[in-house]
Amino acid sequence: MKKGKTSKLQGFKSTKVTYGTVDSFELKSLYLNIQTWVEPKRESENWARVVLNLSRAIKHTILNHLDKKLFKDQYIVDLDLRPSGIHLGKKSFSNLEINLFLNETNVDFKDSKLKESLKDIVKNILNQNFYKNEYFDFYLSKKNKSPEV
Repeated sequence: MKKGKTSKLQGFKSTKVTYGTVDSFELKSLYLNIQTWVEPKRESENWARVVLNLSRAIKHTILNHLDKKLFKDQYIVDLDLRPSGIHLGKKSFSNLEINLFLNETNVDFKDSKLKESLKDIVKNILNQNFYKNEYFDFYLSKKNKSPEV
């Protein structure tokens, strides 16, 4: 019997956002997946440091906007953006996965409060860490000519 579920979160122009779980019957944790293409705005001597700082800033944003009634303070942030492949004029794929742990086990996977809380987290990450980023422009696909904000 299949336990895992995935659902898209609509309303984000420069990113593809999905959330899901590996066990929808005993819902203990969720993953939030944000996929986008990034293009550097300017050159940097240390892209590894830039990516690390972006990951750290995302963690702080999540901590500040996490619904403490719904989620535990513990979460995992995995930003997959290869520093070795970042070059001016070239887009690189970025995958951000956030694992969140629920306080309650009687929450439904399709619950509107849960969806709104996840949308709020994504909106804050986009507004504070993506759109105001001094190093990168963010795109929905590799083919886009202009950045989507």
